Amino acid sequence: MSTTPAKNLETFPNPAPQRDFQIHMEIPEFTCLCPKTGQPDFATLWLDYIAEKTCIELKSLKLYIWSFRNVGCFHEAVTNRILDDLVSATRPRYMKLTARFYVRGGIFTTVVAEHRKKGWTPAPAVAMADLADRAGQSPTRG
Repeated sequence: MSTTPAKNLETFPNPAPQRDFQIHMEIPEFTCLCPKTGQPDFATLWLDYIAEKTCIELKSLKLYIWSFRNVGCFHEAVTNRILDDLVSATRPRYMKLTARFYVRGGIFTTVVAEHRKKGWTPAPAVAMADLADRAGQSPTRG
């Protein structure tokens, strides 16, 4: 596989398609260019998804993300474009992309875009005790 930035997103079979499980990725080195000034914009991306039949292969995701380094993009447009491309490649049950762009002119920008497969309903959330509670160190305990 190449190490040159590329728009191609590779996938692999979901190892447990019978169950909903969350995949979380943090991408702290996203860069693109401001379409007005040409100056670099920097962001951290958080990708959360529940796969259907395929998962995103990490190296191809890295090369895909690199492909935006010299592209002029508004924050809102690039976040939605990345989500659309990832959804197109994987056809997930659910996917959310959060893009937190670093300060520019005294303003942080966070863009959140979501996709839900038509007809998919998430399983009810399960409340688990946090680590402090399990260790008997909860502030509510005496």
